[in-house]
Amino acid sequence: MPADIEDEIKDEKNPRPLDEDDIALLKTYGLGPYSTSIKKAEKEIKEMAKKINDLCGIKESDTGLAAPSQWDLVSDKQMMQEEQPLQVARCTKIINPNTDDAKYVINVKQIAKFVVGLGDKVSPTDIEEGMRVGVDRNKYQIQIPLPPKIDPSVTMMTVEEKPDVTYNDVGGCKEQIEKMREVVELPMLHPEKFVKLGIDPPKGVLCYGPPGTGKTLLARAVANRTDACFIRVIGSELVQKYVGEGARMVRELFQMARSKKACIVFFDEVDAIGGARFDDGVGGDNEVQRTMLEIVNQLDGFDARGNIKVLMATNRPDTLDPALLRPGRLDRKVEFGLPDLESRTQIFKIHTRTMNCERDIRFELLARLCPNSTGADIRSVCTEAGMFAIRARRKTVTEKDFLDAVNKVIKGYQKFSATPKYMVYN
Repeated sequence: MPADIEDEIKDEKNPRPLDEDDIALLKTYGLGPYSTSIKKAEKEIKEMAKKINDLCGIKESDTGLAAPSQWDLVSDKQMMQEEQPLQVARCTKIINPNTDDAKYVINVKQIAKFVVGLGDKVSPTDIEEGMRVGVDRNKYQIQIPLPPKIDPSVTMMTVEEKPDVTYNDVGGCKEQIEKMREVVELPMLHPEKFVKLGIDPPKGVLCYGPPGTGKTLLARAVANRTDACFIRVIGSELVQKYVGEGARMVRELFQMARSKKACIVFFDEVDAIGGARFDDGVGGDNEVQRTMLEIVNQLDGFDARGNIKVLMATNRPDTLDPALLRPGRLDRKVEFGLPDLESRTQIFKIHTRTMNCERDIRFELLARLCPNSTGADIRSVCTEAGMFAIRARRKTVTEKDFLDAVNKVIKGYQKFSATPKYMVYN
């Protein structure tokens, strides 16, 4: 065997280590002119995609849903249609609760009582005694917990959109606003203050005063300020045709209020149901009295009221029942009096804020010309002044329009004013 072939075989067995030049040469293999910038861009794209995925959260692929192309909607629909509808029952008792072999006594109306188990889709913590549940028609197993049954007319009373009235739109009632905020906002925003002192916060407020002094307006401002659920009830809504209906509505109303985290119930025109009890010998008014007694019971009865604040508004506080007015049910009575001169000026400014008025209108003079008038009267004056301007085909309201409006509304409509009557009643 020649010597040079022998050396080649030896080199294959223990090859020479690569020197720096060879490594540099290898590194340039497959590198184009832009490869580093392309790699950098690819890396950035990867990072960005990861960031987007993190922000998007769960995707369909994570939840095990097939791609839309693989959906079989027809057979799904057929399967849903073949499923039996559930029956409504009430779970009356739980046998061996908090154990693996817990059983539930359910009462299906007008059929029978059954002792059943839980379906696959329900956990034992979801079901409580006295709850409405959905059960299947074969084994009567509990399939779904149902919400409590509340009359739709009661559910409609909740105010969904926040009113657009703020405390700045309530003119002149500084003391009243302060008192309301103490009762409604403080316990909700700073409950620890009351806990430290060891007192219960006041639960209810009665707003009374002549018509048009801002009682309902202030309640709307309170609804705007707090994030609590706001339920507005008009007294006459609770007067029902059949015996016991009004009382049932009141019960459901407070039941719904208790299910919320924090709730304000506002009874407007409460004198429709809260009148003093009397016997007219005919028994005609008993139903209204039953409704009122249910309210009295819910306000401060056997059950704790929880985080529910009750506001009531009326312009005839003299007719209300003493049981309704006692402290513990309505702790605060806030009188909305007639606005003074400064307050009337402020109300004028509030109502003309959005109006197209001339400059330098003397609102204080106008306020002096409206003695004993309520906020509603002043609003009417502003509207009438606008009507005078429209009649004269002007685009701005002048001071003369306001003076004419004061003559027309305050002087001319004197006989319709409710304030003197209110003074006589109360």
